[in-house]
Amino acid sequence: MAADKRAAGYEHISQPVAKFPDYLRRQLRSIGFGMAFIGVALYAGMLGYHYLVGLSWIDSYENAAMILSGMGPLAAPATTAGKLFAGTYALFSGIAVLAIAGVIAAPLVHRFLHRLHADCGDRR
Repeated sequence: MAADKRAAGYEHISQPVAKFPDYLRRQLRSIGFGMAFIGVALYAGMLGYHYLVGLSWIDSYENAAMILSGMGPLAAPATTAGKLFAGTYALFSGIAVLAIAGVIAAPLVHRFLHRLHADCGDRR
């Protein structure tokens, strides 16, 4: 690993703030990771609602999307397995939304904090 590259892809406080194209590439990569995580979480919810609650695929999508977005379920599960899944998926979704927001916001927050702490005399 090169001395000026960090494992996470962020510059150290002793390094100058990344150029805008580098920041933009980092932000787009984070958005991609966030979207991929949303897709996986949505698909997992669809599988659970389809196989454990017994909803059709479109209704499974609708319920999983509503839970993942924080709006709440539309269909009430009738089985014990369905109720356990719905409750667990709701808890998972609450944590997942926070994690996804953190992943997407990380480059912006890092850039903002780096600009606040970067010494103007150290920029190249």
